[in-house]
Amino acid sequence: MPGNAELVARSLKSVWHPATQMKAHETVPMVPMVRGEGPWLFDADGRRHLDAISSWWVNLFGHREPRIGGAIKAQLDRLEHVILAGFTHEPVVRLSEELSALTGGTLGHAFYASDGASATEIALKMSAHFWRNHGRAEKNRFVCIEGGYHGETLGALAVTDVPLFRQAYEPLVRGAHAVPSPDDRNAAGNESRESVALRAADALERFLEAHADTTAAVILEPLIQCAGGMAMHHPVYLRKVREACDRHSVHLIADEIAVGFGRTGTLFAHEQADIRPDFLCLSKGITGGFLPLSVVLSTDAVYDAFYDDSAARAFLHSHSYTGNPLACAAALAVLDIFRTDDVIATNQQKATRFDAIAAPLREDERLSHFRRTGMVWAFDVAASTRGFARRFTSAMAQRGVLLVPLGRTVYFMPPYVFGDEEFSMLVTATRSALDEVLTPER
Repeated sequence: MPGNAELVARSLKSVWHPATQMKAHETVPMVPMVRGEGPWLFDADGRRHLDAISSWWVNLFGHREPRIGGAIKAQLDRLEHVILAGFTHEPVVRLSEELSALTGGTLGHAFYASDGASATEIALKMSAHFWRNHGRAEKNRFVCIEGGYHGETLGALAVTDVPLFRQAYEPLVRGAHAVPSPDDRNAAGNESRESVALRAADALERFLEAHADTTAAVILEPLIQCAGGMAMHHPVYLRKVREACDRHSVHLIADEIAVGFGRTGTLFAHEQADIRPDFLCLSKGITGGFLPLSVVLSTDAVYDAFYDDSAARAFLHSHSYTGNPLACAAALAVLDIFRTDDVIATNQQKATRFDAIAAPLREDERLSHFRRTGMVWAFDVAASTRGFARRFTSAMAQRGVLLVPLGRTVYFMPPYVFGDEEFSMLVTATRSALDEVLTPER
């Protein structure tokens, strides 16, 4: 097996890495991983690294979780793939039934793809096409939330309000209207979380009062706007948005690609507001980090709008690997683990213990807005700290921890197999790295 140095050199010559300025690797070497075990990753030189961000938020139950791996192996002996247009198979049927049951049957129709951005595209297209099929083709615009992120394909970029991702491609994008975020950090003085959320919901209401006739859907990330800086908000915002969408005949798209499957403390984040969206986008943790898969769940009303003798009224969208049996088998294993391990209740207990372990960070005067929702922790450092993200990532890597800030926001999104020992190591390494990075340079 080649060592770290050889793998890095070969990768730099042949692999164009995502969301990366490749020139930066002239000074910040990438780390080649060769093996995973639970919350740990091991590089080519045998050094272990604590995966504190679940490998881009996908790995729910640790690396090489045997029950998920076993389900994939068993499926591999039966059927690896089949076209889903005109054909079907038992894993995709069962997964669709189980996902529907988890929404109380409200979202009973599952359309599959391979990644989160594709799920966003599907939901946007379905919504606009729904209105077209109902004779309201003018309802083809979308509303997103300031700081929201929904993917980087062109349709998804239209509803992504993160300048870093959008600016270079702005001429290619059909922009959406961004309304104020319910981000808790927008509180004025002693304003409560709920008040911030209600204020943001009022802004959406005013927009829809004026533009509902041309608006197909509102898209949002329930409870946590992840890539936009782990912006967290009160559930009342979701209730008010649902009410506004109903009042003005506008769809609600809940993007739970990152926040679904227990991340926020409930299986689906929108459950905390006691609502259901018209479209629910899921990906990332759905297969426990083993295989690419995404799904959009929709209502009977949406499905019925496309059910017709005319091909032009059908939802004409497809992916070659739609509903892949191996990925569906992995997702079914994930749902089974949630049931058998009582994951939601266990995570709630862990989060309380981890809060106590993280107390020194909450009390650190150099940091602000320490916050948690479910199994996600975040805090911000001073805005004037130059080059913080790059320097902090490097400092954490030197301490054997995989942790990548979002600008000046540091967050923890660990696999659910983290225990007190791993979380203590994470907090200790974070405090040490902050001491190093935030020390004024001379």
